[in-house]
Amino acid sequence: MLDNTSRSTGDAFNGAVNTAHTDVKTLVKDAQTLLTAAAALTGEKAEELRGRGMQMLDAAMNKASQAQGQAMVRGKELAQTADVYVKDNPWRTIAAAASVGLLVGVILGRK
Repeated sequence: MLDNTSRSTGDAFNGAVNTAHTDVKTLVKDAQTLLTAAAALTGEKAEELRGRGMQMLDAAMNKASQAQGQAMVRGKELAQTADVYVKDNPWRTIAAAASVGLLVGVILGRK
């Protein structure tokens, strides 16, 4: 249904999202560690650690925001591709939807 270019683009996008997700988790854990350490300290060192922790949290929020923006753009592209496919192949789409509905009905009917 989708061409190979769309699939490879989707795979690359998924890899980028997974990388961003891992980076955000790492940044948040590091920031939590710094903020926990800063809570036990007082004075200038504590302020420095809190500042670094806040910078890490800000970086994590920025990465999450970028990933969300990329996901929105990719979602819109996929919706547009699906819309074009449905308009170009209405009978195939109806047959595919009916087949999926029949399959789901059979599976649910067995239980």
